Amino acid sequence: MSKGGIGFVLGSVFGAAVGAAAGILLAPRSGAESRAMAADAMNDAWDAAADAYEKGGSVVADRLNNVRPAVDATTDELRAKIDLARERMDQLRNTLSENVTAASNSVNDAVSAVADKVGAAVPQAPSTEAADVRVETVEGEKSGDEATEA
Repeated sequence: MSKGGIGFVLGSVFGAAVGAAAGILLAPRSGAESRAMAADAMNDAWDAAADAYEKGGSVVADRLNNVRPAVDATTDELRAKIDLARERMDQLRNTLSENVTAASNSVNDAVSAVADKVGAAVPQAPSTEAADVRVETVEGEKSGDEATEA
C-alpha cells in the first residue's frame, strides 16, 4: 500500500473510534432508554404500515365490488348474444341442408326424366352378335395373319 493509502485507513479508524467515544459520553439518555425509544419508533412505523395495507386492501376490494356488477352484466349480455348466434347458425345449417336435399332430388328427377325421354326417342337397334371373319391371303401377298376375329 502507498503512504497516502495507509494514512487514509488509519485516519478512518481513528475517526470512527473518536465518534463512538463521543457518542457514548455525550448521549442524553442511557443505552436502554435509547433502545426502548428506537423500538417504540419501529413499532409505530410497523403499525402505520399495517394500517395503510389494510386501508389499501379495503379500497381495492370496494372498487372491485363496484365494478363486478357491470362486468357480470356485460358477461351475461355477451353469453346471450353468443347463444343467439349459435341458434341462428343451427337454423341456417338446417335450412341449407334442406335446400341441398331438395335441389339434389330435383336434379335426380330431371336426370331421370331426360333419360326416359332419350330412351323413348331412340329406337332400339337389333342386337348383333359378333361373327367370325376369316381373311385369306392370295398367293404372292405376304401376310402373317391368317384369320382375324371381329
